[in-house]
Formats: sequence, C-alpha cells, structure tokens
Amino acid sequence: MIVFAGMLSILGGVSLVAAIYWQSRTDQTRPVEAIVVLGAAQYNGQPGPVFRARLVETLAAYEAGNAPLIVVTGGRASGDQYSEAEAAQAFLVERGVPSGAILLENTGRDSWQSMSGVAEVLQARGLKRVLLVSDGFHLFRLKLMARDLGLEPYGSPATTSPIRRGGPTELEYVVREAGAVLEHVISRR
Repeated sequence: MIVFAGMLSILGGVSLVAAIYWQSRTDQTRPVEAIVVLGAAQYNGQPGPVFRARLVETLAAYEAGNAPLIVVTGGRASGDQYSEAEAAQAFLVERGVPSGAILLENTGRDSWQSMSGVAEVLQARGLKRVLLVSDGFHLFRLKLMARDLGLEPYGSPATTSPIRRGGPTELEYVVREAGAVLEHVISRR
C-alpha cells in the first residue's frame, strides 16, 4: 500500500510538471474583455528584461484587437519610486496605448495579491474573461488563481523573455512552479 501511494505521488508530481510545461508552450490568445500583464522587476520606472518581454507580448495582443483594456499589476518594493504597474503603464502609454485603456493593480507584491487585486478591479466593472500574460512557466498557476477568483482565464506566454524555452533555468522554474501550485492548492482549502 505504501509503495502504491508513493508511486501515485510520483505520478502526480510528474503530471503536474508536464501540465505546467505544456501550458508554458500554449498560446491561448483570443478576444477577451481585458489583458492582464503580471509585473516583474522594474528599475527606476523602466521595466527589466523579463517585464519588458511581458509588456511587448501584451502590446501585441492589444494592438491585434484582442481586448479594449489592459490591467497592469505589481506594487512597489521598499525604496522604489515607482510600482511595477506604474512602470508598465508608462511603457504602454509611450507606445501608443491610451491611458484610459489601462487599469492599475499597483499594490500586489506576489502573484496571489496581484491576481486578487485584478479580480476586484475587473469584477467591479462586470468583467471576467481575461488573457493573462507572463512567462510561460507561470501561466498554469496564474490561471488556477484566476479561476479561484471567479475569472475566466486564458494564457499567453512572453516568448521573448530572457527565461528561454529549453534554457538551463527553465526546468528549475517549472519545478519551482510545481511547488508553488501545490502551496496554492493547499492554502486555498
């Protein structure tokens, strides 16, 4: 019985890693009510390389007419002059997105806080169908969180992120995300 339970645990872990990996390579871009871009490091108001890749992907989806609104996320770290959301807003406005088409969730300091803030912002407007933009390995957990918060999520991986497919760190990120998914599932019970 113990051996069987151990085998099931291993099979479940491998299945979770495979699901995260599969989602990281699946682009579900489609018409939605809002595009949500998850924050990442910014430096004095300028998005870092990972964040920039997410914003470029967001801009492409917006310019293709997939949504009338963009929600930018991410709070301010200690000592920062700008929040991640403010840096994202400036980046998008500089590239022609009207400021009125951008909603800010600028208090979240982790994925759950950001997604909770996004849900509040969107549900206040009666919106729930979203395209989540982040690094591919992050999308499985983000979609799970979004569903837990009453949203209808789709995922779009930032394909130009410096965290490359097949790179030496990708497997580490996928395995780390598997742990984060399990933590989320356990903490929401």
